[in-house]
Amino acid sequence: MSDCLLAVNQINVTLGRGQASVRALSNVSLAFPVGAVTLIMGPSGSGKTTLLSVLGCLLKPQDGAVLVNGEDVTASTEDELTRIRREQIGFVFQSFRLFNSLTALENVMLAMELSGEKGPEVRAKAESWLKDVGISSKKHLKPTEMSGGEKQRVAIARALMRDPKIILADEPTASLDSQAGELITGILHDIAEVQQRTVVIVSHDERLRVFAKNVVELRDGRVAERPS
Repeated sequence: MSDCLLAVNQINVTLGRGQASVRALSNVSLAFPVGAVTLIMGPSGSGKTTLLSVLGCLLKPQDGAVLVNGEDVTASTEDELTRIRREQIGFVFQSFRLFNSLTALENVMLAMELSGEKGPEVRAKAESWLKDVGISSKKHLKPTEMSGGEKQRVAIARALMRDPKIILADEPTASLDSQAGELITGILHDIAEVQQRTVVIVSHDERLRVFAKNVVELRDGRVAERPS
């Protein structure tokens, strides 16, 4: 795991209580390498979203360890986990989660402005990331004026604003047509290999397999197929 910024070791997650409880993850151990896309697949209810929530420090396992940059964060306080998410992890969602009242540029800048960081340096950084994902010409448009693929590129730029080494993407192509989905996947692939980040994608989209160095299959909360 020495070349991994993100790993889980023997984690167990049970959701709900009493008779309504469900074992969402059972003894899952995985390491996610730097410079590669890892694709997590499986049917609905297999534990994909739960695993992504654990990796993103949004959900604590009952047992096992979550390692971020070599540090076991399982026992971290909520304040510490918030700092880890803010500084080390970027999130990309299926639904984009952009503010329709803001322009593309303003949406990207918001990632830093919420922490009180403002000014020309923040604007320049946002413009640079929009350029990197190929959408700088649309920076003054609002989300309602953009296609799904364009909105997802804005969301990726926002996720990169704090220069996180870990990017977690939840069904990033699910609401896109095939051409836009391929473009977004190519961008995430380049973020991993060219920029040397750890990229983890949860998806049902079989087309993403060709972009992934590692594919993890989950079945009933367990790893059914180890990364290749």
